[in-house]
Amino acid sequence: MTTKLEKATLANGCFWCTEAIFQQLKGVTSVRAGYTGGTLPNPSYEAVSSGSTQHAEAIRLQYDPSVISFREILEVFFATHDPTTLNRQGYDVGTQYRSAVFYHNEFQKLAVEAYIEVLEKSKVFKDPIVTEVVASATFYLAEDYHQNYYNNHKDQPYCRAVISPKMEKFLQTFRSKIKSD
Repeated sequence: MTTKLEKATLANGCFWCTEAIFQQLKGVTSVRAGYTGGTLPNPSYEAVSSGSTQHAEAIRLQYDPSVISFREILEVFFATHDPTTLNRQGYDVGTQYRSAVFYHNEFQKLAVEAYIEVLEKSKVFKDPIVTEVVASATFYLAEDYHQNYYNNHKDQPYCRAVISPKMEKFLQTFRSKIKSD
């Protein structure tokens, strides 16, 4: 019996950080960095970085729902960025760094809305959640050099200063959900 893989498309700041985190999760079979939610067909990194395309840096992942649920993916998503800051994550500022879930079906839409409601009611965050919940749009793969970026460039200053500390916190918090080598 073969399990059908499902897709999730998430934006929560720099896609280098997001990709690195979700690659580590049991049940996630692939993670690709790209751009979605904008107006320009086939955008380049430079165009998206300018903020003029309305695209978000995002990841599209495939996962096995018999190993990891969409709710668990949402738990990691909301725990590994600040969903209360509009168009910003840390030093990365602009609409391309917004928090968004691009749902692929009605189940995902309802699941995200319900999870946000739980977080809001339990006051997990001091400020209101501003994460967009929008239908999945065309996903454009980022240039090859953006794929698997953290794993290929761990010594790069941005990776050491921004991604490595985020990864350490993630690995401690979600230890039971991490793939074993």
